[in-house]
Amino acid sequence: MAVSHLQCRECQAEYPLEALYVCERCFGPLQVAYDHASTVGDVGELRRRIQGGPQNIWRYADFLPLAGGPPAPSGRLASRVGLPAGCTPLIRADRLAAALGLREVWVKNDAANPTHSFKDRVVSVAVARARELGFQTIACASTGNLANSVAAHGAALGLESYVFIPADLEEQKVLATGVYGTTLVGVNGSYDDVNRLCTELCAEHSEWAFVNVNLRPYYAEGSKTLAYEIAEQLGWELPDRCIVPIASGSLFTKIAAGFREWTELGLIAGAGRSSIGGAAPRQPRMNGAQAEGCAPVASAFAAGHEVCRPVKPNTIAKSLAIGNPADGPYALELARHSGGSVDAVSDEEIREGIKLLAQTTGIFTETAGGVTTAVLAKLALRGDIDADERVVLVITGEGLKTLDAVRGTFETRTIEPTVESFQGGVAETTTV
Repeated sequence: MAVSHLQCRECQAEYPLEALYVCERCFGPLQVAYDHASTVGDVGELRRRIQGGPQNIWRYADFLPLAGGPPAPSGRLASRVGLPAGCTPLIRADRLAAALGLREVWVKNDAANPTHSFKDRVVSVAVARARELGFQTIACASTGNLANSVAAHGAALGLESYVFIPADLEEQKVLATGVYGTTLVGVNGSYDDVNRLCTELCAEHSEWAFVNVNLRPYYAEGSKTLAYEIAEQLGWELPDRCIVPIASGSLFTKIAAGFREWTELGLIAGAGRSSIGGAAPRQPRMNGAQAEGCAPVASAFAAGHEVCRPVKPNTIAKSLAIGNPADGPYALELARHSGGSVDAVSDEEIREGIKLLAQTTGIFTETAGGVTTAVLAKLALRGDIDADERVVLVITGEGLKTLDAVRGTFETRTIEPTVESFQGGVAETTTV
């Protein structure tokens, strides 16, 4: 197996592959380490093995932290157990590009996952690892999408689940969680309060697998599959730039890690469009996106700081409302090192972003996607994107989860059931 051990991101101390998440020496976060010696070989054969795999994230099992491989038979039938995630569309968005004066924009629409967000990727990996470790109960702290996914995966696999959410979460996300029969707990407070409670409960209930606490090192690895899919769908090439929402910062950093891992293994065919000559593929510029009402990473980036100052969230983009992001410092480092940035947009810009994406691509995104689209528009207006760049916009959730964000943004014309009423009430007002 390629997965080797857990390693502290700060002091590099090594730990066994158990339900651990913080270093005992320096209290730094733990991450999964791999030994790809057995994976490296004929690149063409490795690509063929990936392409011959199942139409879900388990086609990338060689790069995920499971001791026993995919949770089902090998080959194209792998992981027909539970709710397999991944293999979501990468759509060329020419009308969006034209609207922004750009040459080439692609939209990675992860709303096409089973519970309509990218969280199905991370939960699939975390729950598979939880089962390997013998857990029968799963739990999470969530801003909404993770709640949907944990509840659904628990139902599909017959696992007891506990889901903790801020009590003021969007109604659509609450309904789409409780329907699965989970134990749903609303907490009076912000997501940071919920997360702190779950960290305490994790110590009290060692028999529970909190996917984003004691299983976090494995959980976070699921986000790398977005990078793998993007590269594969682009013909084994890198994009020049990725626009990714930032909540905790984990998705942002893990997408970059996935690109870097495949580059080092030789799976990436060539450099991005704007690279020079025959040099080794450079990594994409990574642009993070936050809402102004919860922008600790964007604020730190603008101020030139290396750490984030915690904030109290106040934004319609509740799925990004993490005031004290665990991976904030790593997100800052990545944005600067890659030549990208971290920007924030207002709630009104978020609504406009949702509308822009919908009206140019036919994709209806939740507020987090409105954030990324609005940041893309800001980068284009600012002139940060070169004319020959290939840009990928990552959309992480479905618009039906945040309907209130678009309420009042369009008009419904009501008429009588007659041709005359249509001609007088609609046709004449819409004809130029």
